[in-house]
Amino acid sequence: MHRRLIAPGALAASLLLAIPASAASYSPGAPGIGDPYYPAYGNGGYDVSHYDLRLQYQPETDKLEGTATLLARTTQDLSRFNLDFLLDVSEVRVNGTKASFTTSGEHELEITPKNPLPKGTAVTVVVRYSGVPSSKKAYGFTSWHRTPDGGVGANEPEAAWWWFPSNDHPLDKATYDVSVAVPDGSQAISNGTLQSVSSRAGWTRYNWRSNKPQATYLATLAVGKFDLTTGTSESGIPIVNAYSKDLGDNYGAARASIERTGEVADWLSEYFGPYPFNALGGYVPNTNTGYALETQTRPFYSPRQFASGTNVSVVVHELAHQWYGDSVSVTGWKDIWINEGFARYAQWLWSEHEGEGTAQEIADYVYASRAADDPFWTVKPGDPGPENQFHIAVYDRGALALQALRNEIGDEAFFAILKGWPKQYSYGNATVGDFVKYAEKVSGQPLASLFDTWLYQAAKPGAPAARAVSIAPRAQGDLVRPKSWKKIAATNSVHEG
Repeated sequence: MHRRLIAPGALAASLLLAIPASAASYSPGAPGIGDPYYPAYGNGGYDVSHYDLRLQYQPETDKLEGTATLLARTTQDLSRFNLDFLLDVSEVRVNGTKASFTTSGEHELEITPKNPLPKGTAVTVVVRYSGVPSSKKAYGFTSWHRTPDGGVGANEPEAAWWWFPSNDHPLDKATYDVSVAVPDGSQAISNGTLQSVSSRAGWTRYNWRSNKPQATYLATLAVGKFDLTTGTSESGIPIVNAYSKDLGDNYGAARASIERTGEVADWLSEYFGPYPFNALGGYVPNTNTGYALETQTRPFYSPRQFASGTNVSVVVHELAHQWYGDSVSVTGWKDIWINEGFARYAQWLWSEHEGEGTAQEIADYVYASRAADDPFWTVKPGDPGPENQFHIAVYDRGALALQALRNEIGDEAFFAILKGWPKQYSYGNATVGDFVKYAEKVSGQPLASLFDTWLYQAAKPGAPAARAVSIAPRAQGDLVRPKSWKKIAATNSVHEG
């Protein structure tokens, strides 16, 4: 709060004039950004434009030390604000001056600047911290994965708390500089382009830069002993891939899949428009998790994704997210269909491309293989609820909605929408409702009823609705499983532990 000053005579008058007339309006920023699925995630009162993270990590002990510098601007008259963070903080400065701080809730760092911050003020926040990420839990879980030779920060919808303080919600996207010192012999992998590498006194520092807006959950850090490969896609995008040296039997399949990243990204650009970033790649640390994640420009893959052999389909899924989920991000977590329905449909298009089953054949199979009383149909992809955010229905029923749209409006309008949408909302945020309006505008057709049927009704669309969009009802005995189905189904755990 603003401290009242008392002084005699003219001095008092001049000092009082210096106090903003709206001082009484200064109030704390909200401890959550307002997402009904995750009320405590993100924060109110400010908007971050850039994160500068200077870190040092010791793989043997899992100790992380860091200084985070956040560039932000206030969106209200602010007396106090929160960051989402779990590690131990030793000092906070706001615009160069020491600020007081405390913790609250499961993951809140409360910061009170020495002087209140008027709305529209440019703010620089410096946080010095240290800790052992794997020792920290919030809400009973951790998003930091310990590996035999290091650690990894990668999860959805939250991962940042374990390695840097942030406004942790996709609505507040920012650019990043991530500089990490690790013992010689280890590597530090992050998003974007590798700006430089330097060694001194037994430590090697890696400097990474993400120059396009990036959601906090899409920022990643992996430290370990990796085999690195570099290259350039045919379209000219630099590629950096990293494979843990101890992947064992999964090493070959992982590498054979992810080395096709450039090819897949170029292929996807035919459907979605130009690749939206200036870097490509993927990494496979030796974790025991089962999921993959579309961390921006450099997706995270679990070794288990390749336990049965090569799986380019999962690479298609995560790279499709670079357009649908990363460049265009959700406004709220209930809009997750904007991410997952489209990434799944990209896998169906890849199947078509590979001659292993058309998108229509896969849609028919998905529709017919789920009986009307299957709980699958009770999940509403357009607003699944936090407990079902990554339910298989968001993926498969979500892709069915797109096939229904394609059949309703025709290929020309459908593919114009797929390519135009990422351009319309590039580097921003959007809702399911925004997509419906956009599809109606491009197609010139009313589509609210179609989307309501496939995204918002807690029941299997009936045979008339399915036939109307050429999704053919079939008896179980008539099912023909598309050749690609095994590979597509193998990615069903992309967001499951």
